[in-house]
Formats: sequence, structure tokens, C-alpha cells
Amino acid sequence: MRSGQKIAFLSAAIIVVARAEIIDRLAVSVGSSVINTSDLDTEIRVTAALNGVEPDFSSTNRRATANRLVEQKLIRRELELSKYMLPDASAAEPLFEQFRKAHPEPLATYGVTEQQVRDALLWQLTLLRFIEVRFRPGVQVSDQDISEYFDKVVKPAAQAAHPDRPVSLEDYRNQIDETLTGQRTDQEVDNWLKDARKRTEIMFHEEVFE
Repeated sequence: MRSGQKIAFLSAAIIVVARAEIIDRLAVSVGSSVINTSDLDTEIRVTAALNGVEPDFSSTNRRATANRLVEQKLIRRELELSKYMLPDASAAEPLFEQFRKAHPEPLATYGVTEQQVRDALLWQLTLLRFIEVRFRPGVQVSDQDISEYFDKVVKPAAQAAHPDRPVSLEDYRNQIDETLTGQRTDQEVDNWLKDARKRTEIMFHEEVFE
């Protein structure tokens, strides 16, 4: 390689590195952890691949994605501090096989790898197990709760759909119990995340989301 060519090559390399540094900026700091713009882009692409839709890089979705990653950071810290038993990586393989059958298109279309999708599915499994262990056992649903939900929600809807059929609470008891348990578990998770956010110094770098 001639000296002139070498200088031109090095100059191009420097420009590429400089551009990479500009592109991959700090988006959010979560305590001592950080979320970079590359993390946002990867999460957006993987989520799009999992849902079989076009990646959405709009400002609104980038902020929503950042908030989701903040919650991930908070939960991962809780998992680490509380020494929760994490699922083995192999536990996500059945989920990955289901995903590939439902979405046979090349992952390169979304700019993601199989490993990134596997990691995302493993995180979903980890999150579900965390919620089951940490929050769901403390949720209580009484017979009165079930009866009130039946009278206010289920019965009117069932009668409107099938006015000629009798509607019995016992036919819907288990379904209502599961619905209310799920709703209250979600509320417990939301409350915990709000408290965790208050206890953690979180800074969004607004220029990233403009």
C-alpha cells in the first residue's frame, strides 16, 4: 500500500470511528448503569422481529423503548440483589422454535441475530417467573370481588351477547378469579416499579429523543 493510500485509509477509519462515537451516545443513565442509543436501536429491532412488524424509530417509540429498558435495569438489579433463581438459557429454546415457525422470514431483515432474539425471549421468561414469585403470591381475590365483577362486567356482557341463555356465576368463577388476579398482580408490579424509580437516580438525555 502506498503511503498516500495508507493515509487516506487511516483518515477514513478515523471518520468511521468518529461517526460511531457520535451515533452510539448515552441515552439514559439508571443509577450506575447506562442505556446507549445502540441499546435502544437493538431493542426496537428485536421487538419488531418478535411482532413481525416494521421497526419504529420514531421519537415516541424510542422514549417508550427507553422506559422499558429502564424497567429492565431495575428488575435485573432486584434479581441480582435478591439472588432469584434465573432460568437456564435452554429454557428459551422452545419459545425460539415457536417464534421461527410463526416468523420464517430472515432475521437479517430486521437487522438482528438469532442470539439477540433468544436473549429477548429468555428475558421475557425471566420476567414472567419473577412476577410469579415476587408479586402473584401476595394477591388475594375474595368471593365478594368475584361476585361484584360478575355483576358489573361479565353478566351484562354475556346477556347482551346471548339474551336467551341463563348466566351463572359458577360458569365464570375461575375465569374471573384469573382475570382479577392478573390485574392486581400487574398493579403490584407497577407500584413496585414506581417505588424503584423513586429510589434510583434516572436521567434521560433529551437530545437523543428529539
